[in-house]
Amino acid sequence: MSWVTSRARPDIVALEPYRHAAWEPGLARLHANELPWRTPGDDSQDGLNRYPEPQPRALIERLAALYRSPTETLLATRGSDEAIDLLTRAFCRAGEDAVVVCPPTFGMYAAAARIQGARVVGVPLLSERGFALDAHAVLRACGSDVKLVFLCSPNNPTGNLLDATAILELADALGGSALVVVDQAYIEFAAGAAAEALVPRMPNLAILRTLSKAHGLAGARLGTLIAEPDIIALLRKVIAPYAITQQTVELVLRVLGSPHLAQMRRRVGEILAERERLREAIARSPQTIRVLPSEANFFLVRRRDPALALGRAREAGLLVRDVRGLPGLADALRVTVGTPEQNERLLEAWQ
Repeated sequence: MSWVTSRARPDIVALEPYRHAAWEPGLARLHANELPWRTPGDDSQDGLNRYPEPQPRALIERLAALYRSPTETLLATRGSDEAIDLLTRAFCRAGEDAVVVCPPTFGMYAAAARIQGARVVGVPLLSERGFALDAHAVLRACGSDVKLVFLCSPNNPTGNLLDATAILELADALGGSALVVVDQAYIEFAAGAAAEALVPRMPNLAILRTLSKAHGLAGARLGTLIAEPDIIALLRKVIAPYAITQQTVELVLRVLGSPHLAQMRRRVGEILAERERLREAIARSPQTIRVLPSEANFFLVRRRDPALALGRAREAGLLVRDVRGLPGLADALRVTVGTPEQNERLLEAWQ
């Protein structure tokens, strides 16, 4: 019995997955109840009157090359949100199992758990140490009912990288008892290395990646789960059969080449330069208590006047994120780095 089989929901392990219409592009499709004509205005390559290929082979191969991972370790999802939901549904039984989250962090981990009826165990990050991971406290919190541990690195909303050694030691200590899920949505902006190469060595480690942030494709909704093949096979039982739209597949295959990657790296460099310029300018304001260091395309600022700052930003035609409701952030706002012109408007509004 594999580790996945012993820890996933038994009913999902035993589930006979939905059998979608066969994918054989060389044959006329009279088996999927589709309309045989395109709708006027449909300029897609393969036609939107046809269902897209489930887990398109060409897309998976392109993502495998991007993330330097074997194709059998990848699952394409509608953003990272769907991967979080799939993991929670596949591993957690309502009213019986639990997940660990480390607040303040991305809210979808707890939301997905509560929707599933799983208990949420919060182990706060150490604010006095720059919101560092308290790996020992996480390990103590992992009872036999904990199936998933969600870690965000760089963390949203605090912007800091979690210590990679601590994450690996935690995953090793949890062994076959819990899956450690590391969300690296912002890793392209960070100095640290991505962790997907560690998946073959640690079967209870899963990585979340996305094209929404550094690649500028948030509207395409394409995330990737990188995990051992048994986990991917399990989640393919649960994921909707035609999850990734034809438009998304064609767009990603068209743009995800060398020119796009070169442009992405240039734009990341521009964001990093603007991030530091913006942080330094905001730090000089007498209303600023502290601007936190960041390894993402955003940063947290603690202010003496957060409500007033929100209003002045809105008056300047800008939205910043109010995170005052999160643990330990009663005076904090999260600022996403924009264009130089947008950043300048924010500085003027907050002078």
